[in-house]
Amino acid sequence: MNGIELVARILKTEGVAEMTCFPNNPLIEEAAKQGIRPVMFRHERGAVMAADGYSRVSDGQRFGVVATQNAAGAENAMGGIAQAFGDNVPVLVLPGGYALAERQVRPNFSAVENYRGIVKSVESLDAPEQIAPAMRRAFHALRSGRGGPVVVELTADVCAREVPDAAQRYDPPAAVRQRPARGDVEAAVGALLAAERPLIWAGAGVLAAGATEALRELAELLAIPVFTTMEGKSAFDERHPLALGAGSGATTGPAHAWIVESDVVLALGASLTRNHYTQTVPPGKTVIHNTAAVEDMNKDTPCDVALAGDARLAIEALIAEARARTDGAGRASDAATRLAGAKAAWLADWTPLLRSGEAPLNTYRVIHEIDENIDRERSIVTHDAGAPRDSMVPFFTATAPHSYIGWGKTTHLGFGIPLMIGAKLARPDRFCLNFMGDGAFGMSGLDLETSVRAGLPITTVLLNNGGMATYPGGFPTARTQYGVSHMTGDYAAIAEGLGATGITVTRPDELGPAIRRARALNDDGRTVLIDVHSNHESRKSRF
Repeated sequence: MNGIELVARILKTEGVAEMTCFPNNPLIEEAAKQGIRPVMFRHERGAVMAADGYSRVSDGQRFGVVATQNAAGAENAMGGIAQAFGDNVPVLVLPGGYALAERQVRPNFSAVENYRGIVKSVESLDAPEQIAPAMRRAFHALRSGRGGPVVVELTADVCAREVPDAAQRYDPPAAVRQRPARGDVEAAVGALLAAERPLIWAGAGVLAAGATEALRELAELLAIPVFTTMEGKSAFDERHPLALGAGSGATTGPAHAWIVESDVVLALGASLTRNHYTQTVPPGKTVIHNTAAVEDMNKDTPCDVALAGDARLAIEALIAEARARTDGAGRASDAATRLAGAKAAWLADWTPLLRSGEAPLNTYRVIHEIDENIDRERSIVTHDAGAPRDSMVPFFTATAPHSYIGWGKTTHLGFGIPLMIGAKLARPDRFCLNFMGDGAFGMSGLDLETSVRAGLPITTVLLNNGGMATYPGGFPTARTQYGVSHMTGDYAAIAEGLGATGITVTRPDELGPAIRRARALNDDGRTVLIDVHSNHESRKSRF
């Protein structure tokens, strides 16, 4: 057995059933021999992003695996790897590598030298005997601690050699889960029970830990409203009376008010990272911070009580302590009543846009029609970068875990299409829809053909407004004199040319039926793009 054959066998042992790829790697053939399905994308970045989507909806039970070519292939993958790194998503990346004698020769690309800043771990193979231990370390890193891309560079000549029988043994590593210290749990519950206006801040770690039901139980027991981060959106049913909604740079009115007025913030499975695409905890709060990545504690946000460990284990410990302290009665509060009024007032300001009869269509009417015309519990929806993100995150109603995928501490335009193909690969029973602008389509639109060819039907709702890079302030001189931000396209026709079904929508009353038709077409195995002629709505729910 040579090295590549051993890697393929290890993937099979680990339960890997699918692998995304582009364009060439000897592992593609050997994995196929093991019954692992390779799905070929149109670009390495898309293959990595699809693996990312696969992992996001699998909660640590399965991981996206991607194989790329060495040299330019490994270079092209960097954008997708950086996106997964930004959102702490565990994906296994297996790029080809130069032979040992060529690895140090400029300009030959070394994953070890160039990936270090955008991965959880990376190593190259220097001997056949190293393969099984390297793969064991890789799966340990995928399963335990902070999520992130894990890379094993498949050195060409090393992987072509025979592996000694004694070095072929592989023992899959078990996941490691830590529970917060009892004293820290006691301190946290004490602070929550004494709080006048506590807040739960739920991140993607709640989803990854399978802790959504435990989160609901804790919120109801202590009558504490729940805000979810963009990456944590769908960790708490947004129809719940205690739901504040989610936030990127934009958020709901009730969430903003409660964040500002809260006195104690319980962050669960969240990094509390500060950047342009997150809400932030204002100063002066008592912060209880739970995360499996202890290096995130006190990184951007001061922490008063640290609950280091798995989100589900932390929440279960908090529930047990709170029940013990209150004789099972929990904490009384009129928070739900206050939230109902605040939500009604905020929505009243936005309802004219959500139900707008404008043509070309208003962005918020498009979001409203998506929200109203899908089966939320059996769908996976995502935004793309830019205006679609900040328009959609506050207004789409996430219900079941992963009914929405929020992403974007780093925001790679065009992520939505490969993300949804990866989600569909992992969850073929779900209706998978991405909401994007026409600029984003230019980054990944050809992977509609991947969706068609692979039999992984998704729906893309595209805002066709001819605006590219529509940043606040824009480029008035460059736009007026040189047309720098304007583009055109018949995206429904492009979709047809790629083997998908293209639907053009020019009036608001056409969109609901188009979405329902897309659902039926997806059920029949047809990929769909809905080309919505839209306006340049600039308003966002920011504060």
